[in-house]
Amino acid sequence: MAGGAARCVRACVWAGACAAALLATSASVHAQGAPTARQRVIVDADIGDDIDDAFALALVLASPEFEVLGISTAWGDTALRVRLVRRLLAELGRGDIPVAQGIATESRTPFTQARWAQGGSADAAAARRAAPPSVDFLLDSIRRHPGEITLLALGPLTNLGAAIQRDAATFRQLKRVVLMGGSVRRGYSKSAFHAPRPPDKEYNIVSDVAAAQALFGSGVSIVMMPLDSTQIRFEEAARNALFAHATPLTDALTLLYHQWLDAYQPWSSTTPTLFDVVPVAYAMDPSLCPTLPLRIDVDADGMTKEIAGASNAQVCLAADEPRLLRLLMQRLMSSPPAPPARSAR
Repeated sequence: MAGGAARCVRACVWAGACAAALLATSASVHAQGAPTARQRVIVDADIGDDIDDAFALALVLASPEFEVLGISTAWGDTALRVRLVRRLLAELGRGDIPVAQGIATESRTPFTQARWAQGGSADAAAARRAAPPSVDFLLDSIRRHPGEITLLALGPLTNLGAAIQRDAATFRQLKRVVLMGGSVRRGYSKSAFHAPRPPDKEYNIVSDVAAAQALFGSGVSIVMMPLDSTQIRFEEAARNALFAHATPLTDALTLLYHQWLDAYQPWSSTTPTLFDVVPVAYAMDPSLCPTLPLRIDVDADGMTKEIAGASNAQVCLAADEPRLLRLLMQRLMSSPPAPPARSAR
């Protein structure tokens, strides 16, 4: 009897321990929640002028958090931008992603990466095939996925303004617009060691003021990354590590960077500023760029002024630069380098 009682006690203790473990596991799973669904995103970018768009698009493509519904080209020679995006997608094996052509405009900004856009081994006819208009593509995508799409607006807002003008009710069914644009409390600066400049007319906003005014008055949810938080430098040590990594993605970025560097840009330097990377990183991890609610007024000159009243945007005024750069490097270097070629014997 004593032995049976002891065995019974041990069995009860064992059962209790198992139950406790199951409860703990259940609580842990409940706390962690189900795996986060991928975010449906559309990227609208003026890739090919400054180099930051290429780094931003590369981060989107390297991040499993995103389901990329399409990429839309904005501003200037939007047809050539389509060719650049298609070449990049083809070289990464992502040619299934739709590319839409935005509204062409006059632009005084050099298309620094035009040679790369015009080159490549892809069939020339395929490279020039017609792309759907961006406004049609955007509105059709929203209708298919109401309330689910994050629009990453990384260039002048012409396509967005036209979509709002055509069908404002559908445009408001975006989940949100996360944009790089504006200047709230700080203007352009080439060095963190200089005294901050006052707010400036930021390029993406001033290029199409009417479109920016339409966006901020549209009622859609806006997350704004202005100059205040996006002037993050991509320094030489990080560039060297990335460009030596030898994957299709980093090789493409290397060539695009050097074409940007080789173009005549008297205002530029060898160190890129990663303006457009910040909204992409925010979409992945909002803690990288905490926001506060502000009411932003876009005046006739293209200034984005903080005024009194109900907020119409969540605005990030300072990013966590070290963490953001670590995330960028980890993602862009996440795929293994190409194996060395076998030597002939």
